[in-house]
Amino acid sequence: MLSAEQGLRRLIQGNKRFVSGKARFPTVCKDTLAALARGQQPYVTILGCADSRVPPELIFDANFGELFIVRVAGNVISPEVMGSIQYAGSHLRTRLFVVLGHGGCGAVKSAMEYKLNGKQHLSHIQILVNNIIPGLPELDPHISGQDQLARAVEANVRWSMNQLLQTAEGKQAVREGHKMLVGAVFEINSGRVRFLDMGN
Repeated sequence: MLSAEQGLRRLIQGNKRFVSGKARFPTVCKDTLAALARGQQPYVTILGCADSRVPPELIFDANFGELFIVRVAGNVISPEVMGSIQYAGSHLRTRLFVVLGHGGCGAVKSAMEYKLNGKQHLSHIQILVNNIIPGLPELDPHISGQDQLARAVEANVRWSMNQLLQTAEGKQAVREGHKMLVGAVFEINSGRVRFLDMGN
């Protein structure tokens, strides 16, 4: 089992290969599939957006069975998402958890429209929007809409992280220090993943 730090390094290296056009995965072979049929041992759990342009296996150049992925529009936290993440931590023993947002997120943009202009959305989309609203920063009218959205995307990642850290399991993991939670934003234009808590 990889440590959280080792898993993070593997993600960073995988994204570097993806960006440089030197990706190695996915590969399919009978031996790999036979091993996975006996069970899974992912080294990271990723909460990401459902956006079709943000497939974690590809952007991190990961093979079958390496990533445990929970995807929902806006990478929002819900009871179902929380249950999936709890399963990964308790049953699969992943030590690294990543909340992955992305540039130009439509769910975050919808939340901004509601916050700024009161724009109502279809009922279930509004549920997503309502989950995002509490984490949005005060929007600066002096910066461009694109910059506002970029700030809101990052704030939404941190909001999801905060909700995870407020759970009993999250607090215990912080106390014990054997698990790691990091935030990241995928830049669609470049393919680069920027990890928020690493000063870059």
